[in-house]
Amino acid sequence: MTSPPSRLSLQGVSKTFPGIRALDNVSFDVRAGEVHGLLGENGAGKSTMLNVLSAVLLATEGRIVIDGRPVTLTRPADARAAGIAMIHQELQHIPQLTVSQNLFLGRPLTHAGGMLVDRRAQEIRARAILADLDPRIDPRAPIHTLKVAQQQIVEIARALLDDAKIIAMDEPTSSLTPSEFDALAALIARLAAAGKSIIYVSHKMNEVFQVCDRATILRDGRFVDTVDMRAVTEDQVIARMVGRDITYERHVGHARDEVVMQVRGLSDDRLIRDASFDLHKGEVLGIAGLVGSGRTELLRLVAGIDRARHGSVTLNGKPVDLRSPRTAIRAGIGLVPEERKKDGIVRARSVASNIALPCMGRFTRFGLVRRRALHAEATALMKKMGMRPPDVSRAIGTFSGGNQQKAIIGRWLAADVDILLFDEPTRGIDIGAKSEIYDLIAELARSGKSIIVVSSELPEILRVSDRVMVMREGRISAILGGDDISEDAIAANAIPRSRGPDTPAPALEAQP
Repeated sequence: MTSPPSRLSLQGVSKTFPGIRALDNVSFDVRAGEVHGLLGENGAGKSTMLNVLSAVLLATEGRIVIDGRPVTLTRPADARAAGIAMIHQELQHIPQLTVSQNLFLGRPLTHAGGMLVDRRAQEIRARAILADLDPRIDPRAPIHTLKVAQQQIVEIARALLDDAKIIAMDEPTSSLTPSEFDALAALIARLAAAGKSIIYVSHKMNEVFQVCDRATILRDGRFVDTVDMRAVTEDQVIARMVGRDITYERHVGHARDEVVMQVRGLSDDRLIRDASFDLHKGEVLGIAGLVGSGRTELLRLVAGIDRARHGSVTLNGKPVDLRSPRTAIRAGIGLVPEERKKDGIVRARSVASNIALPCMGRFTRFGLVRRRALHAEATALMKKMGMRPPDVSRAIGTFSGGNQQKAIIGRWLAADVDILLFDEPTRGIDIGAKSEIYDLIAELARSGKSIIVVSSELPEILRVSDRVMVMREGRISAILGGDDISEDAIAANAIPRSRGPDTPAPALEAQP
């Protein structure tokens, strides 16, 4: 059987920055009508390759060939003209503008001799192109009113508006629910069937195996292999990505009888209702549930970001009023937030400064920062966390997501908190760093820290948790332990049940 023709050929592509060879003689082909994965750990060169392809960066060496013809890409407009579209992980739109206005940003349809924007023509064109993708999207709606999945579709519509032949998607599902991913996967399959070539970047192996026909694996900026996804296993792909076999040890619990935190009847008068649970010393308590079930909202109450309207929290037998993040930190509670780049770091500041954020007083004297002491502790924590490269003066925004997450964990070790709250701890993190984060969580529990982990990935919850608390519609629907913990049990307690107006809501299960 003859393979489909090559739509895109990257030949000996290299990219060098001062002191760094980010891409080293990389060559691979993407076929017409193919979904082609681009896989590798953070720092493997995936983003650099996409930036070269979209002409955000210029290749130091090599050629790009489209449909058999070499192309010269010196600026993003050249890439668009060549039929290349890039869909970024962080969506590129202006929230206050409408869907149609965002679609035509930088290339408006005009009338009156080009003096005026023809909004009606833009809305008609937008409606026509969205009809094939998601006809529920109103071109006149402000884009910030759309769900993230629909905003993603608008980005795809923009690519089709340019008649793109090659669409590169960088972590397109990082903020999508499983059902939204299924809808996106079906759309990607339709685009491929129509002859589009899709380059798909994701750390989620289940997605890659579901949507991709083939995948190219990069490691340390070099080409490793191009594989047929139907002919390899997940373990084989991961081993080629990281250069070693990744093995997850069976979870070993370190929970003790001592209760460090008691939460009783916590409510926020919005979503969270009557939440009650205990957290033990050395325990990893997982929180599972559907998107919108209240998992993050519960963590925000315990972290003092949002105020509880009812209920109580007791730490080591003493009542505490968690009225602000400052009071929570002083009480020994630290949050590793879901939106790492937005809520967890100050991107332009150094690793050392980010680590010291909640405890800068430890490193100041007479109002002056003791930089030597700060750098010494930050360096020790970087080593303990396994951060690479070990440069505490470097801006944290230049590090990979996994290293940023390790720095945030190091922050709470510097602050010496007893309770750590992890909200989606491995979102957007590659498979190697994910394994390291799991090991860090286990080590923290072994040292006596108490951990609460929220995750949308059931295998992750099962991997790290001593007990699993399941949330449904703002309530705790079950607390599972021991042999009772399973994907089926979690799903059964997470899915909302239809009930009549006179049927009481499900009661909280007894504490184990």
